[in-house]
Amino acid sequence: MSTTLPTIAALAADLAAGRTTSVALTEQALARIDGHRNAGGTAFLEVDGAGALAAARAADQARAAGLVASPLAGLPVSIKDLFDVKGQVTRAGSKALAGEPASADAPVVARLRAAGAVLIGRTNMSEFAFSGLGLNPHYGTPRTPFDDARIAGGSTSGGALSVALDLAVAALGTDTGGSIRIPSAFCGLTGFKPTASRVPLAGAVPLSTSLDSAGPLARSVACCAAFDAIVSGETLDSRPAPLGGLRLLVTRDFVCDGLDAEVAQAFDVTLATLSRLGAQIIPFDFPELKRLPQINAAGGLTAAEAWHWHKPLLAERGDAYDPRVAMRIRRGEQLGAADYIELLAERRAMQARAAGLLREADAWLMPTVAVRPPRLDALQSDEAFFATNGLVLRNPSVLNFLDGCAVSLPMPAAEQGMGLSVGGLNGRDARVLQVAGAIEAALR
Repeated sequence: MSTTLPTIAALAADLAAGRTTSVALTEQALARIDGHRNAGGTAFLEVDGAGALAAARAADQARAAGLVASPLAGLPVSIKDLFDVKGQVTRAGSKALAGEPASADAPVVARLRAAGAVLIGRTNMSEFAFSGLGLNPHYGTPRTPFDDARIAGGSTSGGALSVALDLAVAALGTDTGGSIRIPSAFCGLTGFKPTASRVPLAGAVPLSTSLDSAGPLARSVACCAAFDAIVSGETLDSRPAPLGGLRLLVTRDFVCDGLDAEVAQAFDVTLATLSRLGAQIIPFDFPELKRLPQINAAGGLTAAEAWHWHKPLLAERGDAYDPRVAMRIRRGEQLGAADYIELLAERRAMQARAAGLLREADAWLMPTVAVRPPRLDALQSDEAFFATNGLVLRNPSVLNFLDGCAVSLPMPAAEQGMGLSVGGLNGRDARVLQVAGAIEAALR
């Protein structure tokens, strides 16, 4: 999917050459959104057609005057319903938040606006971003573009669908345990979770202040890098590295347990392709990862930090929450200060171990998600929902726990919803993008 739709660079070139206009691109996107919504599609919670067209006209006028603020100038972008956009209500995919419209843009939204991006609408999501599946009982559940019986993944479910269905060129999402990378994998896209501290999260409803990060869902590594440069305020050297000689580390510990047969096969084929083209595939052991379920058994940092934020809202509007989300947040009530301090110590110890194991790695490869997109009808019981949610979050959440960064790339047969995670530790964002760019070219 991500290889057949135009990239940011291609659309920017069309605008520069006068082959199209921002107004034309925005009108086309709005028409596709209307068709999607009229057919029962749930990618968007709110569409700002008038604001988008006004921004598109301004972008065309600026371009005519020789002013092009960024590669995203004049291109439609979607915003996850977690971020404040001036004049719009931030609901975080919930019925419990229905207050006053935001008085100012979140910093990342302001940066996109200043870069000339056309903010076309707010996208659907797991309520309060607390699920990797994207189910939303309030506003509907987005499905993959390939199979309407299967979920698009969460929590940035609508954002992924907006890009995959050509309703937006890129989407602003968040990632606490995989919420950019899971829907990117399930929808055949490229998603980038940066090191958390690089992108400001003020003006966004938090889930876990230790683990939250913000970044793009897009159609290529270069698209992700262009988007990241705007929202982070830092332009990285993301030029693809030469594939030959890259040290790509692979562990079968934990992250390769219980893979769907199709995922395991696609992962093996991908590794064989990269090896044949000159990359070094280096196995390593990381048995400490098997302790993660035990470390997080009581809900982990996410439950502890979510409970701190949600405690007053649950007391006031708890009946408006998705019961599955409320249940997970309330687990944090049982975590005391000593438990929280122990979680932070466990995290530091795991980070130190990872730093030693990966010190000579150009990247760490694993399947983004252990399974293909689940069928919605298989998630009706709480038991099935929670078991599947845990399995879907398992692999990507490793990088959040380690405070790392990662790109999810479509693997062969991407229409089956399978992604390759190209990961690195804290601050390795540029190298991860360089390696992901090399792998992207090899797989294409």
